[in-house]
Amino acid sequence: MNYNTVRYEASYGTAAQLPVSGEPEIAFSGRSNVGKSSLINKIFNRKNLARVSSMPGKTTTVNFFRVEDVRFADLPGYGYAKRSDAEKRRWADLMEGYFQMGRPLRLVVQLVDMRHAPSEDDITMLRFIRDAGYPFVIVLTKCDKLNKTERENRRTALQQELAFVGDCRKIEFSAMTGEGSDEIRTAIESALAK
Repeated sequence: MNYNTVRYEASYGTAAQLPVSGEPEIAFSGRSNVGKSSLINKIFNRKNLARVSSMPGKTTTVNFFRVEDVRFADLPGYGYAKRSDAEKRRWADLMEGYFQMGRPLRLVVQLVDMRHAPSEDDITMLRFIRDAGYPFVIVLTKCDKLNKTERENRRTALQQELAFVGDCRKIEFSAMTGEGSDEIRTAIESALAK
């Protein structure tokens, strides 16, 4: 797959707007400000494909990108407290609609900030993905912000914190250095080949 041929397709803010999909799909999920947009830009070798912001909660729509006959979905981040109740309901409806449409999801790339224990929202999302039977990988973002000892300590802690997902593939990723990018692309291509 030639990642350099990626193109933006469309964005949708409500479940009713979401199109039915027949193409294989890869979804990127994670809490607000975990680095989804930075990861998407890095694996597609683009600077501004997905909008990056230091402010959490900027992605409020499902944004679709396409490479060849594969659709990639950048899902809105969850867990951002400074949203109105109406906005939280819209987000919940959008996410529920996305996952309940019977989309041909080949892989969910679930992002978790490596520097911290997974949040309650991360755990809820991981349990949902696991229980729904979607194939998934966990990408541990911002690994470059930890020194060698801190990183090893977090690896050990994550074994316990994420024990409930079983033997799931975990990829350490840095948007700054690109570490983990090739491994993420390999996981995507393996999922598409099945």
